[in-house]
Amino acid sequence: MQISWRIGCLAAILLAVAILPASSQRGPTVILAQDELPDEETPGVVPQQEEASPQFQKQVVFFRSNEEPGTLIIHTSERFLYLVMGNNRALRYGVGVGRDGFTWMGLHKITRKAEWPDWRPPPEMIERQPYLPRFMAGGPGNPLGARALYIGTTIYRIHGTNQPHTIGHAVSSGCFRMVNNDVVDLFDRVPVGTRVIVKHAPAM
Repeated sequence: MQISWRIGCLAAILLAVAILPASSQRGPTVILAQDELPDEETPGVVPQQEEASPQFQKQVVFFRSNEEPGTLIIHTSERFLYLVMGNNRALRYGVGVGRDGFTWMGLHKITRKAEWPDWRPPPEMIERQPYLPRFMAGGPGNPLGARALYIGTTIYRIHGTNQPHTIGHAVSSGCFRMVNNDVVDLFDRVPVGTRVIVKHAPAM
């Protein structure tokens, strides 16, 4: 009888656990507000959507330029990166750009390319945000996304992002971010040595 009583108690306990609401069996759910635009240095954020807004998705557009086909032209005020194709056409990608105080202009070249790059915040970022990790291995939670194209000898890159909803906004510390599908596409199209022109004035 004692054994039967113990088995009956154990069965009652297991039944009570099984019918508990699912929310009581797991930790709290963290929801990011859609209007919160994380800085470029925010690691490990899960994407809120898979693509950028429609106006910032990749497309071929009319584009007048005297630059050679294959040149990259970034218009920070427009939030677009153009890959010059010739015949007054360009492949246009939406990008996220530097926030106030972190925009810049210049003429450089792509000096290095990396797939699923590791992230090592430069000293300038660590000084501003000492809590940042000193190293993060490449992967889906890495702020640099699927690919990175390094610009000249600067600390800046054209790179992917795990935060697609930030495309079209001024949120970074000077780098140019793209949705991962777009940066993979661009990575495959341009070689090391590609000319990069960063402008602030709108395209004509």
